[in-house]
Amino acid sequence: MIGRLNHVAIAVPDLAAAAARYAGPLGARVSAPQDLPDHGVRVVFVELPNTKIELLEPLGDASSIAAFLAKSPSGGMHHVCYEVEDIHAARDRLVQTGARVLGDGAPKIGAHGKPVLFLHPKDFDGCLIEIEQV
Repeated sequence: MIGRLNHVAIAVPDLAAAAARYAGPLGARVSAPQDLPDHGVRVVFVELPNTKIELLEPLGDASSIAAFLAKSPSGGMHHVCYEVEDIHAARDRLVQTGARVLGDGAPKIGAHGKPVLFLHPKDFDGCLIEIEQV
């Protein structure tokens, strides 16, 4: 059901500084910052030949990323994103097998302009999973 790895997301306390580390010492191509108010984050994508790294910082204190950084002030891996062909069919199959979809179960538009859902980390060995329709 899942397709290729779309990205690995890392929560960071300072997006500009983190982006500069990837662009400078690592020599990576980094996208322009993008605010995603529906998700409570500002993001950049580090472009790699085989996938992307998403760097996220909170947009305000109510962001789930702010809560994550309160527990891990220096940041850390937040989630992995896998591609799916049909997000509704994937959601329904996951729910039938006992996986919990976060939120109300309706996909939201993510940073790539495509529908996304998040799956509870307790159902996936402690890892928050994002699925994105391609």
